[in-house]
Amino acid sequence: MPGISAVTRDGNRTVDLNEEILSAFSTALRGRCLIPGDSGYDAARIVWNGSADKRPAIIAKCSGVADVIDAVNFAQRHDLLVAVRGGGHNVAGNAVCDGGIVIDLAAMNGVHVDPAARKVRVAGGATLGDVDRETQAFGLAAPLGVVSLTGIAGLTLCGGLGWLRRKYGMTCDALISVDVVTAKGDFVTASKDENSDLFWAVRGGGGNFGVVTSFEFRLERVGPTVTLCAPFYRLQDTAADMVCNWIEFMEAAPEDISSTCLFWSIPQHAAFPKELHGTPFLAFAAVHSGTVATGEELLRPLRQLGQPILDLSGQLPFTGVQAAFDPLFVKGERLNYWKSLYLNRIDREAIDRIVTRAHSRPNPWSLIALWHLGGAMNRVDPKETALGVRDASYLYSLDTSWTDHADDQRAIAWTRDAWAEMQDYSNGGAYLNFPGQGEEGETLLRASYGSDNYDRLVEIKNKYDPTNLFRMNQNIRPKTEPFATRRTVRSGEGEMEYGLSADRL
Repeated sequence: MPGISAVTRDGNRTVDLNEEILSAFSTALRGRCLIPGDSGYDAARIVWNGSADKRPAIIAKCSGVADVIDAVNFAQRHDLLVAVRGGGHNVAGNAVCDGGIVIDLAAMNGVHVDPAARKVRVAGGATLGDVDRETQAFGLAAPLGVVSLTGIAGLTLCGGLGWLRRKYGMTCDALISVDVVTAKGDFVTASKDENSDLFWAVRGGGGNFGVVTSFEFRLERVGPTVTLCAPFYRLQDTAADMVCNWIEFMEAAPEDISSTCLFWSIPQHAAFPKELHGTPFLAFAAVHSGTVATGEELLRPLRQLGQPILDLSGQLPFTGVQAAFDPLFVKGERLNYWKSLYLNRIDREAIDRIVTRAHSRPNPWSLIALWHLGGAMNRVDPKETALGVRDASYLYSLDTSWTDHADDQRAIAWTRDAWAEMQDYSNGGAYLNFPGQGEEGETLLRASYGSDNYDRLVEIKNKYDPTNLFRMNQNIRPKTEPFATRRTVRSGEGEMEYGLSADRL
């Protein structure tokens, strides 16, 4: 294995790793150590967001906890920039980095269900599909996300929103414990009774505190069949009235129903009639996870808001509902910039703004989603987890996608403008799985966590990662970090800040 140069964690210099150093590290790993030019390197560096076209110096494909510990210690020893990859679905592209080391957990995807205790242990590289496959064998589920290709790790660490949110809460609310490799290379378990400060922090605080190698979740009785509501209405002048009717319906709906209003265009995919491809539409997607016999009747009003151009409603396996969006979100296929905002209130003016934006989307692939919240996820005390925002009524999500780098500036500018015009309805907090590039820095984090929670997160960061080894995330900077200023480095999809060591100023 030839020697290489790698970027240090501050992004300000490189360090030479000679053949002897690299060979010793590679030999110690049970998994593979990949560098540019190796077979499998290009496939391993690709993540879901096509904007994140990055080339790490090293990809450590870990086979277990021992490999993760070795990779963390190696990164510390050589002061390397570190990214951690679970499922690789993170929209901001932080699962991979230019010139540093990627600690890749993709091969660590085991799932073990304890049906009697209604618990599941999930390894850090598992996807939603991995978990749903195993838990549904016993008629059980955790409140996960809405695309089965999503990694469990990233989803959970920033909260997790899915079709069970109103009945069973967010993904992080179902956590019982986690196993973590800290920046010191220590392996620790965190729960309400053990390292409780770390357990509090990982429920919403992202990947700031270590590499989570496994998650233990509480399970609920769900499925195997649920009711999907998915009428597609042509986007037209009556759209605002229809959204008002949807809001009225959801305010009275039982918590068995979770729903999201979607403004999109019918994808050019074989699953949809060819004559409808590209047609702008408004859809009221909803899932009823209660008694199947009552689901269709309860959801019927959403199918009668107008004349659908397409209706995919029906009774489906829960695993089928979870995977329904998968063909439309193909790994590496499109460039993406997704930005979200929690809304504390909504009125007709807000709805009119959203509908106007829907008509001006920069391309057919760009999606506007209005997630109805409430129920179990809003009954959690904001101080119980790091997540912070618990009183929002809606999440406004701008899932902007495109295919040509020539459109980068226009697509990102449209998204930021649409996000800014809804600030009147928000305290400024975002769902940090959809943060854009987190370009607002600490301002966005304080608004999202709340100032008290943010200050507590900083103290926990000081304890578990005082030199900010884990910074490729929505970064919570420790007070003890020896980086006094910042240097901005441009990458394919935006800008990333790296610390600049004070002794190199």
